[in-house]
Amino acid sequence: MKLILTHDVERLGTAGDVVTVKDGYGRNYLLPRGYATPWTKGAQKQIDQMAEARRKRSITDLEAAHALRDALNEAVVQVKKAAGENGRLFGAVTSKDIAEAATETVGKPVDKRWITLASPIKSLGSYTAKVRVHEDVTASLQVDVLRAPKK
Repeated sequence: MKLILTHDVERLGTAGDVVTVKDGYGRNYLLPRGYATPWTKGAQKQIDQMAEARRKRSITDLEAAHALRDALNEAVVQVKKAAGENGRLFGAVTSKDIAEAATETVGKPVDKRWITLASPIKSLGSYTAKVRVHEDVTASLQVDVLRAPKK
């Protein structure tokens, strides 16, 4: 099955890539989750639009990417969430929460799509998130999840 990826899929490709996958993988995983769309002859225009959007989103200047990586590696991001007495969160810390806190801490924009978590964060503590700043530049970000004050 030939598909166009609409999102980055680990070990498969990035958004805008045309990939060939087994029918079951495409039909049961990629298409229902919106990670891909079927490839057609007229889909080249869509591929070009996604490539242009990706170019606008990514940091093209490698020096700026290295500067942001260094800032993220040194930063400690604090996310405050409501938690129970045993330290379990009511909900989870999302990549959006981390991106907002990192943007505020570092002073430079961090996109939620750049952040990868090893596992969902559902309790108080200290965690490490990977931030893919550029195709060739990855940062490690320390995330401290703290209890939010009661209202």
